[in-house]
Amino acid sequence: MSSFIQDFKAFALKGNVVDMAVGVIIGGAFGKIVTSIVNNIIMPPIGVITGGVDFTELKVVLKDAVVEGEEVVSEAVTLNYGQFIQDIVDFLIIAFCIFLMVKGIAKLSRKKEEEPAAPAPAPEPSAEEKLLTEIRDLLKNK
Repeated sequence: MSSFIQDFKAFALKGNVVDMAVGVIIGGAFGKIVTSIVNNIIMPPIGVITGGVDFTELKVVLKDAVVEGEEVVSEAVTLNYGQFIQDIVDFLIIAFCIFLMVKGIAKLSRKKEEEPAAPAPAPEPSAEEKLLTEIRDLLKNK
């Protein structure tokens, strides 16, 4: 049992798992932001263009609600295709943002690869070359 707990601890504390958890949390928050942008900024003008239609309210009634007096006996059965359209718009915006992020990261990594490496230092002269250099310098000074 102790080995199992140690294995789980090693797995849970690996950098990849922690990074993935952070990514999921940030992704959830990003999804909320995108949903807000779509619902509050993008869809209202589209609704005006289409004659005031709110996409989330678009639906086809498959079976009407049954009402007796003021009591609803059974709810209406509807096909909510407007919400589906809304979800597609959300997805496209999220996918576009992720595409831009991946493209930017790829561009940064290419720049990093393109940076020239520092030139390799000249190899140390051999003992023979050093000796010949000393002889040359002595002959020059005479």
